[in-house]
Amino acid sequence: MSNPLPSHPELRVLTELDEVRLRRLRDRQTLSGELEAALAAVFDQADLVPTREVPPDVVTMLSRVVLQSADAPAQTQVLTVAYPADAQPERGVVSVLSPLGLALLGRRVGQQVGWSAPDGTLARWRIASLDYQPEAAGHFSV
Repeated sequence: MSNPLPSHPELRVLTELDEVRLRRLRDRQTLSGELEAALAAVFDQADLVPTREVPPDVVTMLSRVVLQSADAPAQTQVLTVAYPADAQPERGVVSVLSPLGLALLGRRVGQQVGWSAPDGTLARWRIASLDYQPEAAGHFSV
């Protein structure tokens, strides 16, 4: 499994609250070397913004994301980026501490993201839209 492959590593926005919570998660869980490196890259690449000032097109924690396949544009999927304890991949709720979750966090609508799928292939998708972003909905403490 390789690290997520963002198409524009310099374009990532992270809320101050998401950063604090992710650092706490990292400190409480044992992560593989690859996942630890991917999380470190998220911190290194992110522009931190106050939670109430995050643009409404940025994937934040608990955002519901509509993805469009880069290889088959008619193929879409809807995923929610969640904390590990709440992840239910079979229901489209992915852990932020997964290659997919880390690939999405902090990215903007229109960006292409890539990650290693469980079968080892590279998955490439475009963030088509956000069905829900907590901050845009005025939900600042979720």
